[in-house]
Amino acid sequence: MSKLTRSAAWQALSAHYSIIQPLHMRQMFQDNPKRFDEFSLRLDTLLFDYSKNRINAETVRLLVELARQAEVSKHVEHMFAGEKINVTEQRAALHTALRNRSDNPVYVDGKNVMPDVRRVLGLMRRFSDGIRNGQHLGHTGKQITDIVNIGIGGSDLGPLMVCEALKHYAKANLRAHFVSNVDGTHLVETLKNLDAETTLFIVSSKTFTTQETMTNAGSARAWLVEKLGNEQAVTKHFAAVSTNLTATSKFGINPQNVFEFWDWVGGRYSLWSAIGLPIALYVGMDRFEELLGGGYAMDEHFRNAPLDKNIPVLMGLLGIWYADFFGAGANAVFPYDQYLRRFPAYLQQLEMESNGKRVDRDGIGVDYDTGMVVWGEPGTNGQHAFYQLLHQGTRMIPSDFLAPLHSLNPIGEHHAILLANCFAQTEALMVGKTAEEARAELVTQGLQRKALEALLPHKIFPGNKPTNTLLFDQLDPHTLGMLIALYEHKVFVQSVVWNINPFDQWGVELGKQLAGKILPELRGAVPTADHDASTNGLIAYYHNHH
Repeated sequence: MSKLTRSAAWQALSAHYSIIQPLHMRQMFQDNPKRFDEFSLRLDTLLFDYSKNRINAETVRLLVELARQAEVSKHVEHMFAGEKINVTEQRAALHTALRNRSDNPVYVDGKNVMPDVRRVLGLMRRFSDGIRNGQHLGHTGKQITDIVNIGIGGSDLGPLMVCEALKHYAKANLRAHFVSNVDGTHLVETLKNLDAETTLFIVSSKTFTTQETMTNAGSARAWLVEKLGNEQAVTKHFAAVSTNLTATSKFGINPQNVFEFWDWVGGRYSLWSAIGLPIALYVGMDRFEELLGGGYAMDEHFRNAPLDKNIPVLMGLLGIWYADFFGAGANAVFPYDQYLRRFPAYLQQLEMESNGKRVDRDGIGVDYDTGMVVWGEPGTNGQHAFYQLLHQGTRMIPSDFLAPLHSLNPIGEHHAILLANCFAQTEALMVGKTAEEARAELVTQGLQRKALEALLPHKIFPGNKPTNTLLFDQLDPHTLGMLIALYEHKVFVQSVVWNINPFDQWGVELGKQLAGKILPELRGAVPTADHDASTNGLIAYYHNHH
């Protein structure tokens, strides 16, 4: 047994699980009419309702004790203080400094990083204002109407998700596009309806060597030069987020249009940095800073709220409760807001790349599950697709429901219907439908005897499926910033308890290494036999049919 699984807090939760497991939430609500008041929290306009979870007050007490045992509060302060908590890469993980709205310094290796952070924010404002007000024109003197961000992973998912979420606030005559996949189709389909004279490309790659990004960037550059007939056009139509000034200069990008970020900014935590340049261009720098402000508000709550009143802490602990004691392998996220349709995809990378680890910080294999599969789609679409499995499938999948109280696009009864469905789904997942209730319903419908008994098993819902509900007033930049930071901190809490490093991603590297070996073999005329039989066969098949 590992240190964690033999610890007092873990053992106490294991014993407590045997008490909670047979209980049904329906009965818990009947026994405690104040359950919502006891198991919900508010922060600004955000409501976190966790009452529809398979917990009681003792569960929360024991989970919080687990957090205390892991010294979560101490690790939180280490992160905010700029200590090198990314132990395998010997780096700080200081995305919180990017949204620090106070006058307090933040140090990395004895240097206050806040002047550099604010300097880059100033450069982003100058550039984005220039694009948006028409001062920065294209090579032929036309105003920029389309922005194409070229990146992958954190350099794509974060900015893409935020631009989609804040589309309501975008400038009417400015469109944002994102190219990430090295599949040429992604770039070709994006460029198909764009005018080179009015298109700006942003190449986001810290080293300016990422294979997929630089392949796409090279093809975009060739397209631009062909369309405009002049290599000099690159200086007006390309910007970069990178630290490799030599490479960006060789590419033809004006040094004034290159924006830096730092090695203490992890890719999937980087939308708060210059990686967020597409956001600043699309919705304006004022809105981008409102996003930062929302992240900062959640940071302050995370640092200062008691563990048992701390939304990210409780969300993280509930995830551990289900993953390690109930054996849940997946967590679903359902935003009842079309603007948040890319939020689940963003969280997939945040959670699965961060906490998908099999060894602890000391390199010792763990004997408990870490991380869960994260997935989801907007409501109400999912209700007509995969909710069937949630309601009557054999797996328990804890789910998060997110919804605004007010729509940004009020039309008739649309929003009331949307919220009615959101609230109904969490209730249905919790209460289910008993055999007695189903039988009475079928009798009312006129079914009798054999027909009733044949249909009855199919109409029973076990319920007792856990959900969290996050309600907010309206989806604005500040609220979105709070939500993103909330999930970042949830992931961090889990990593501390599991004693794993959430800031590296060595699992991403192996495929890249092997792809680097296979690519020359695909280019070559003669296949090799240096792989397993399946991979050798696939390479040979490619050569025979290409």
